Amino acid sequence: MKFGPVLLEAAEGCLLAHSLQGETRRVAKGTRLGAADLAELRGAGFAEVIAARLEAGDLHEDIAARILAEALAPEPAALGLRISDAGAGRVNLHATKAGITRVNSTQIIGVNGVDPMISVATVPDYHRVDADGMVATIKIISYAVPEAHLIRAVAQAAQAIRVLPPIYRSATLIETRVTKEPPKDKGRAAMAGRLDRMGLTLSDRVVVRHQTADIAEALGKAPGEVLFILTGSATSDPMDVAPEALRLAGGSVTRFGMPVDPGNLLFLGQLGRKPVIGLPGCARSPALNGADWVLERVICGLNVSSDDIAAMGVGGLLKEIPTRPRPRRPEDV
Repeated sequence: MKFGPVLLEAAEGCLLAHSLQGETRRVAKGTRLGAADLAELRGAGFAEVIAARLEAGDLHEDIAARILAEALAPEPAALGLRISDAGAGRVNLHATKAGITRVNSTQIIGVNGVDPMISVATVPDYHRVDADGMVATIKIISYAVPEAHLIRAVAQAAQAIRVLPPIYRSATLIETRVTKEPPKDKGRAAMAGRLDRMGLTLSDRVVVRHQTADIAEALGKAPGEVLFILTGSATSDPMDVAPEALRLAGGSVTRFGMPVDPGNLLFLGQLGRKPVIGLPGCARSPALNGADWVLERVICGLNVSSDDIAAMGVGGLLKEIPTRPRPRRPEDV
């Protein structure tokens, strides 16, 4: 591609680099200049323009962006994606349903390393997305790229992005009380909001005493496909009331504790075929916390291991809580 100033008499078929006001109308950036456009510019006093001229072996930006998008999502519906129309060298990928994204960072880095004019920007791996949310944008930065470069980029792009939809449709939240009065429904409301965004409904409210046997019984009777426990008293040890209740009910605990703040006091387990998540107290707030990362993966059918939770520590400092605005200095101790 040649780029630079071009005399008007030689500019037909070139792509205008910058929008210009003609004699009676504006000629937009990226316009493939025809005789009428050149007459407009000539009438406004222009003798030359800054333009791009495609050469043999070049692909127009829109064509290149579309080809790369189709390589990233060769069967978009099966990958939970929708490909937008191309415009100004850009094509976007959108989720067709709520879910979480899987992004192969090695592939995306490879695509972006072929030619600086070929770019793909994505949301992070495991990012939760709503229906029709954008998950990637493919942009050809210049007006054209060599076809040979695009072929190299395409070779690394296949199915690098997908959206995993939820595989469950219902959940039960078991809340515990430490007094005679049931807890306020703030926690249930926050969880209902989270689950609704993922297309899950909560079964009727379940509140039991903060006792191992009571929680175990509630777990056994819970109708939901995914089970949550929100305790009235914080779970502070792997052998505490709620994890022990899961074991008493015949289940197992995969992991207690996670390196995400807020969200440290989460535990994850299994009861038969049902995943069980012991929620940290911060789940009573709709704000992002570690439980969101775990429940989103679980709901979308991913096996979450202890090692997976350990890896969440990188990027796991989600916000500094007001009661601990900074570490205490030695002299304050």
